[in-house]
Amino acid sequence: MRTVIIDKVRIFDGKRVLDRGSVEFADGVITRVTTDRTAGSASASTEVMDGTGLTLLPGLIDAHTHVFGAESNLELALAFGVTTELDMFMGPPDATRALCTLAGERHDLADLRSSGLLASAPGGHPGVAMPLLPTVSGPAQADAFVAARQAEGAHFIKIMVDDGAHHGMSLPALDRATVTALARAARRRGLLTVAHVSALWSARVALDSGVDMLTHLPPEAALDQAFVSRTAAGKQVVIPTLVMLEMSAPRTPLPACLGRSLADDPQIADHLPEHARTALAEGREGLCIERASPEHHFGHALSSVAALHRAGVPVLAGTDTNYRPDRACPVVHGASLHAELALLVAAGLTPAEALTAATSAPAAHFGLSDRGVIAPGRRADLVLVKGDPTSDILHTRSIEAIWRGGIRFDREAYDKRAATRAGAA
Repeated sequence: MRTVIIDKVRIFDGKRVLDRGSVEFADGVITRVTTDRTAGSASASTEVMDGTGLTLLPGLIDAHTHVFGAESNLELALAFGVTTELDMFMGPPDATRALCTLAGERHDLADLRSSGLLASAPGGHPGVAMPLLPTVSGPAQADAFVAARQAEGAHFIKIMVDDGAHHGMSLPALDRATVTALARAARRRGLLTVAHVSALWSARVALDSGVDMLTHLPPEAALDQAFVSRTAAGKQVVIPTLVMLEMSAPRTPLPACLGRSLADDPQIADHLPEHARTALAEGREGLCIERASPEHHFGHALSSVAALHRAGVPVLAGTDTNYRPDRACPVVHGASLHAELALLVAAGLTPAEALTAATSAPAAHFGLSDRGVIAPGRRADLVLVKGDPTSDILHTRSIEAIWRGGIRFDREAYDKRAATRAGAA
């Protein structure tokens, strides 16, 4: 594998902006980062790229996705600079494990980590529609459930704390004792826990139970200061999935739905398969809140993120994409992370802080020590964009080049394949 040097480029290393310099990588690993604005000596086998006017970012990490076993979703993610996806529910276990292995070997797909099968109450959400899904009926079953998921290759444990109200149902939900037992069993086995929360009551159950991460935010009200302070004190992490909540909620304080607007942005739309473009603009499937109450307002989620961020709670960028080619979910792989970044900025993060939420922060909190930062010894998962996204987050959409494991992704060829598939369909 030849050496590549990107010279005279602005560098966002995952935590801060470095003076314009050069980044060198070979054999899939970053070998040198300098800020002296010179590329140094280059042999005949070295490719030198002029990065003037460009910014180099670590490969983006989407901290909440649903891949549904589809290779095409991982290819779509990579086409938008998402080099790693963290999947929050997939099965059957053999297929999940096989796809994770395949994604680790192929450089034309985003890399993948998955929770595998999630923990939920008997007859609860989503098991009520999936009778073969294993459930947890009480604290005594927690350790066996976690052990089974670990044996299947789960990278972390997903816990559903949801009574189905947002889907127009009244269903059993995991109680505090059971969630606590699951969190403790996972911790004993060295696994992180991520709790799906659907309302204020479920967020409190998750917080009280000592899970490591909460995903989603209550739509009916902003988190109060006591909740925020306890989250900070407990060193818990939040993945708000703002783009999913924005599309789900009937009311938003923003001038327009940032998630939907991706369909009108040529920097996004021109690289989407036709079905994905239509899903962005018109789709309704797979949204978190299918039956919103009058008090539901997207502004509550923005206020919660702002309060959490001010209190020092780590906020990670995750989309909760449920898209697949046969399902018109408007939150699509890869593309929607760029809307999530813009929504984090709308909630009060600086552009650089939003970029951290999609690079070094998820890498650190999910134990991915080989990526998320531009530094010698890290994986050469990189995204090169025009302009300065640390000043204007929308510049993440202006992608010049993508590398996964040091191999450049052929975006032009991907666009042609996507168009061909659309024509055949």
